Amino acid sequence: MTHSLASAAASIQSQPAAGNLHSLAVLWARKYYLSVTSQNDEKQQNAENLTEISSKQGRSRTSNKLMQNLTLASAKGWALTETLLSKEIRRHGINPELINPLEIAADIRNLYEKALDAYAEGVAPQRLSVMVGRYCGRVRKKYTSNDPRAIGFVSMQFHHTGQKLLEWLSGSEKELFAPYLKVMDDHMYMPLSAAYEAAAKHELDSPQLQAVQYLLPMSTKIAHSVCDRVARQHPGYHTYTGALNSEMVRISSIRDVEMFQVYLCLCVLESNIRTVQEELFPLCVMLYPRLKVSWTLVQEMLLFMSWEMQERLPLKSVPVFLPYLRTFSEMFSKAVFQNE
Repeated sequence: MTHSLASAAASIQSQPAAGNLHSLAVLWARKYYLSVTSQNDEKQQNAENLTEISSKQGRSRTSNKLMQNLTLASAKGWALTETLLSKEIRRHGINPELINPLEIAADIRNLYEKALDAYAEGVAPQRLSVMVGRYCGRVRKKYTSNDPRAIGFVSMQFHHTGQKLLEWLSGSEKELFAPYLKVMDDHMYMPLSAAYEAAAKHELDSPQLQAVQYLLPMSTKIAHSVCDRVARQHPGYHTYTGALNSEMVRISSIRDVEMFQVYLCLCVLESNIRTVQEELFPLCVMLYPRLKVSWTLVQEMLLFMSWEMQERLPLKSVPVFLPYLRTFSEMFSKAVFQNE
């Protein structure tokens, strides 16, 4: 994982199509590593006790503390999830039997245990991204196979459980553990495993695969720029969690913009919008009104995302995304939500 994106891309070009699955996973992990390394380097200079906390003994203590509180964090997380989404089961006509709190909690606990074990062993966040990807993919597939909308409950439960775990940590511990939490959050909210599998079906010179390889490494920078633009447009806007420029809302907003980009990549790789119709759009309709995220914000986010992509991507890759970007914009347009 110490090789550059350029060498990662070169290795992609020298591998058979089946290797695209692993290579795309490496690109995503490398992209994540580059995005957090500079932040962590700055934080390490200011944290007086970070050396001790980041030691093997310190990591083990943090991991054990969180492991002991995982059941309670899960229970508190489900209480929040149920408060937000219980009415959505009936409103969306979801079979209640598909939303089993005990089963969801058990699956999520298993994923968090893997993350905490990796943290205790000093596994780097980018390595964790590769390690847990297939497990998160299995959990996503388990709940989306019967009804893709069920992923809304699973991903929100996962997110709230993680946020509750953070409450037991000191400031320095949070700085160290937050990147691991983001890795897991990304894999639960985003169809990364599906994208890797779709990439494996493409030839090495596929324009779709090459366009996705260009976009993924810069998706975080695009997300930051998009969130900056939206926040400047709405300086006084407050969501369910807080102001747009608050740390917690900004983290979630950046993740959401990245999520839209991953779904966009999946559409390109699969040459259809099935996952957006079955999964992303229902997920947004389920979550955003409850979280007090207006459709105007979503529409502006998509517009700014399109602008950023057209400014940053090579000219030959832009046309690959444009038809799907237009479809995204149409699905989330004012005409669709005019009665809201």
